[in-house]
Formats: sequence, structure tokens, C-alpha cells
Amino acid sequence: MYIKIAPSILSADFSCLERQIRKVERAGADMLHIDVMDGHFTPNITIGPVVVEFIRRVTRLPLDVHLMIEEPEKFIPDFVRAGSDMITVHIETISAKRYARCAKGLKSKGIKTGVSLNPATPLSKIKPLLDTVDFVLIMSVNPGFSGQAFIPAVLPKIKELRSIFGGDISVDGGVNDKVAPGLIKAGANILASGSYIFGAKDTKLAIKRLRYA
Repeated sequence: MYIKIAPSILSADFSCLERQIRKVERAGADMLHIDVMDGHFTPNITIGPVVVEFIRRVTRLPLDVHLMIEEPEKFIPDFVRAGSDMITVHIETISAKRYARCAKGLKSKGIKTGVSLNPATPLSKIKPLLDTVDFVLIMSVNPGFSGQAFIPAVLPKIKELRSIFGGDISVDGGVNDKVAPGLIKAGANILASGSYIFGAKDTKLAIKRLRYA
């Protein structure tokens, strides 16, 4: 199974964002993970469509836009126009029925759809949607801030999900070379990693260590 690496932009140096993006591109990143937080669903506020639009102009890497926001339907069109390739919505913010409707609209535009769940949210909440989504994003920290410690209790959830889901399984939160082997063994194939990659002296080596953990 090929392991895709998604550097999380939240940990980049925004004073030289284009340079940081070029650096992870050259180091072998498969996509960019973009955390959008609204200060309501999460205790922090990050970026909006304008920044996604800028990122789209400077890279050809797929943009995985992770909407950690309340009322995501209101804002999805803005992120589509900004150039998102993948959009992830939290099951805690939307009903299964409304999510299915959003996913159908996104797929008609050629955008991959993902559903995410927090560490404490049971897998049963997303099971009805597994035939609808392209990928599932398992949060391995409580959303809000970068640099948090990985929560090992999510590993059985990943393993159970892999036993019933053939699509991509992404993991976001505290991902480094120490936890990557367990994630891959459990069935994850997309690793979103922020501070481990952007804080590394050798970015290429950091990505390699995650991919071949």
C-alpha cells in the first residue's frame, strides 16, 4: 500500500509560505493538508478561502481542505471556487443526510469528498456514509491547535474502519515517525503531518521516514 504524505500548512511559516510549499513539494509531498478553523467548532481561528486561493496559485499539489467549522454548507462553495481538490467535513457539524447531499454536489464538480470525526466520536456516526465518501479523516488529537500529542486510543478505530472501508483513510494530529508505523499497520494510507515536517532540518528525510515507517 502506497502511503501518501500530506504536510499540514498550519505548521508552515506564513511569512514565507510559497517558499515553504516549494520545499515540501521538492521533498516528495503528495498533497497539502489545509486546516480551516472558525473559532466556534474549534477554539482557534486559522485561514479562509483567500489563503486557499493563494496556495492554489503557487502549487499543483492536490489541496485537501479540512473544514473544522460549524455550518460547513454555507462555506463549501467559497472553498470550491478557491481551488480545493478535496473537501473534508466533520460529522459533528452536519447530519448524515445533509452530508450526503453536499457530497453529491461536490462529486459533480470533480472534487473528492471526505468525512472526519474527532477522537471521542464513535465510528458508528459515519458508517452510513461510507458508500458516499472518497476518504475518511480520523482525528488523532482534539482539533484546535497544531503540535498536540497523538492520542493512541484512535488506533483500534482505524483498524475497525479499514476492515469495512476500502477507500483512503487519513490521520491528522500528532503524526511523526514514532507513531506512523502503528497508523500504517492499522490501515491508514494518508498521513497529515505539520510540525514534524515543517520543523524538520531535512524535510525530504522527514517525509521519507513517514512514508516508509
